[in-house]
This record gives sequence, C-alpha cells and structure tokens, in this order.
Amino acid sequence: MNSNAKERSKIRDIALAEEGRLKIEWACAHMPVLSRIKERFVIEQPFKGLKVAISLHLEAKTAYLAKVIQAGGAQVTITGSNPLSTQDDVCAALVSDGITVYAKYNPDPLEYKQMLIDTIETEPDLIIDDGGDLVGILHTERRDLLGKVRGGAEETTTGIWRLKAMEKEDRLEFPMIAVNDAFCKYLFDNRYGTGQSVWDGINRTTNLVVAGKVVVVAGYGWCGKGVAMRAKGLGAKVVVTETDSIKAVEAYMDGFEVMPMQAAAPIGDIFVTVTGNKDVICGKHYFLMKDGAILTNAGHFDVEVNVKDLEDIAVSQRTVRKNIEEYTFIDGRCVYLLAEGRLVNLAAGDGHPAEIMDMTFALQAMSLKYVNEHYQSLGSKVINVPFELDEQVALYKLDSLGIEIDRLTAEQQTYLASWAEH
Repeated sequence: MNSNAKERSKIRDIALAEEGRLKIEWACAHMPVLSRIKERFVIEQPFKGLKVAISLHLEAKTAYLAKVIQAGGAQVTITGSNPLSTQDDVCAALVSDGITVYAKYNPDPLEYKQMLIDTIETEPDLIIDDGGDLVGILHTERRDLLGKVRGGAEETTTGIWRLKAMEKEDRLEFPMIAVNDAFCKYLFDNRYGTGQSVWDGINRTTNLVVAGKVVVVAGYGWCGKGVAMRAKGLGAKVVVTETDSIKAVEAYMDGFEVMPMQAAAPIGDIFVTVTGNKDVICGKHYFLMKDGAILTNAGHFDVEVNVKDLEDIAVSQRTVRKNIEEYTFIDGRCVYLLAEGRLVNLAAGDGHPAEIMDMTFALQAMSLKYVNEHYQSLGSKVINVPFELDEQVALYKLDSLGIEIDRLTAEQQTYLASWAEH
C-alpha cells in the first residue's frame, strides 16, 4: 500500500478494501476497451509526473478508470460527484492501490463540499469532472490554483451546460473536452446506459412490477429516449413531457403520448425526470398526483423533483424501505420519493453497465491524453472530442466483440469526395 495515499485519504474504512477490489476486478473483466488503452498507457506513460484530479460517481467502473490513469504515470486523487453514489469498499480498494481518495457514502453537505476542495488542493495538472463541481470551485474559491491546470474533460450534460455558460461569459480559464457530446458517449452511455440503469435502480429499490403502469418521462434527450424505450420494453404505458418542440415531435413519432406535466401528473404511476433543469416536478403537481405515485430523478443534480415543496405539503414523512421516503398529504394520499431525489440509477443502484462505461471511460482517458498534448493551442474553451478518438473507441469496441465491418475502397472514397461525375 502507498502509505502517503493512506495518510492523505478521507474514507470510511480501509478494512473494506478486499471487497472493493473484487468489485473492481469484475468491472475490469467486462471493460476490454479501457483495458486496451491501459496497455498503451503503461508503455507510453502520457501522464508521467503529472497530478490528475477526478470527480466522478465513485464506484467500481470509475475506480478502474482511475487505475488506468494511474498506470499512465499520473498521481491520482479522486472524489465522488454525488454523496449517495460513492461505494466505501471501492474507495478503500483504491487507497490500498496508492490512489488518494476523498470520498464517503452519504457524508453531510459540508463534509462533501470539503472533499471536493481537498481534491482541488492537491494542485492538479489535469482534471476529469462530472457536473462541473471541480471546475466551479477552481474558478471561484480556489482561483490561486487555476494557473497550474492544463485542462480536462467533462462527463455529463449538466456539466457541459455550466462550462458553456462560463465560456460565453469569458470566465473559463482552461480548455475542457465535452466528453458527453461524443458519439460513443451519448449514443450508448446516455441512451442504453441510462435506459437500463434507471430501471435497475427503480426495480431493485421498489420490487414492483412496471408492466401496465403509466410511466411519465420528463425530458426526451438521449437519456430520456433510453428511459422511455426501456419502460416500453417492460410493458409500461409511456408518457413524455417536453419543452422542446422538436423533441416532442420525435417522442410522438416514437409512439409515446406527449403532454405537459400538469396533464401527466394525475395519471402517472412512476415519474422519471431526465432534463438537467430545476422544478420539473413541484408543488402544483403534487396536489394532482394519484395515491402511491413514485417519484424518481435521473438528472445529475437533485433539483428536478422539488423536495422542499414535497416536505412543505406533506403532513407526515417516513422511510418505508431503503431509499424510499413516503410523504403523506392531508387528504390521505401518499407519494414515494426514491433516493432523496438524487440520481436513482447510482444512488439506488450500481449505475450503468460495465460494458457501456467501457466506451465512455475510454473516451475520458483518451481525451485527457489529448488535452495534455495540445492544451497550449486549444484555448480556454469547451472542445469537442476529436472524431478520430471517437472512431478509435468504436473500433476497439467492435474488435473486442469480434465484429468486422466493411472498409471503403479508394475508388469509393474518391466517388464520395467528388461532385462532378455522379
């Protein structure tokens, strides 16, 4: 064990390391793309002598990404990006492997914030962020550390929105790659990963049938598409709410009912918010909901389902099952909130399947290497993942599956590139 990592880290219990190591080994065995990149990093040492700070949902798949970055020569420090998604045994395993960890399951808000600050105070050269918390602290409370940061990569939609807002106001001080906007991220992670993991979390937590129920999906971006698709596959009647007219037409064409939340509130049995915005479900909706309605959120921050409104309206509140809070209204109706309104797939489950995160975290690793190699010429802005990295991840994935595809001939490439002779 790296004694320095053990001394610096703030975790729940180092004795949990063996259990966490087994989890990481299981994830590793199902992440062949990231394993292939690790083989390259061991030889190339792209991060030799550099410090990397990571804020992601701290579970086994994330742990393997941290170990891959470490294998590339980095001194890695990692923290969680959500207080309920951190797994204490995984944290212990990482510390035992020489990675500094500032994370515990369900810390109080002040301790959670301090762990983010502790991670920043390691003075990183590169960062991987999820939701923009590390970047936010660097640009507000710890601006003294900005000059050392070469750049980084952002994992999720919400974080990219925050970064683009900073860039628009000329507040962003270093380049950040928008990993979420890469094809191999949103087409697979957002759609298939969120689609499956949300229902894994809901089903594991409630132990109730989905078939025959009315599922209301708020937001029809790539995550919402995945949630709606899987709900339909489980036999639910699916309603979509949207504020984007084009996405609303798309949901309609995909066979779902489309209506405002005010109209969906009285008929929904299970609600899933996937918008990235606040107050998607709030006080005016609770008065309309049927007895037994289940409320869940799959957006990054716990603002989509307004919990304060729920607490203000309820006359009583109790925990009826792990990760299920019952709110009873004055008329006797009850509604149930899963995982405190935090990401249900991670706070009440294990997150996306390993095979899905294999591609996403491969993009993270390769994007971080790209930033380190080109940061001096990228400027202080949000950068798209270069297409060649996207394509490389897809090719690695196909290779791991034993799938071959056709290649364009030179004549075909010339034909596609010409305009005169068709």
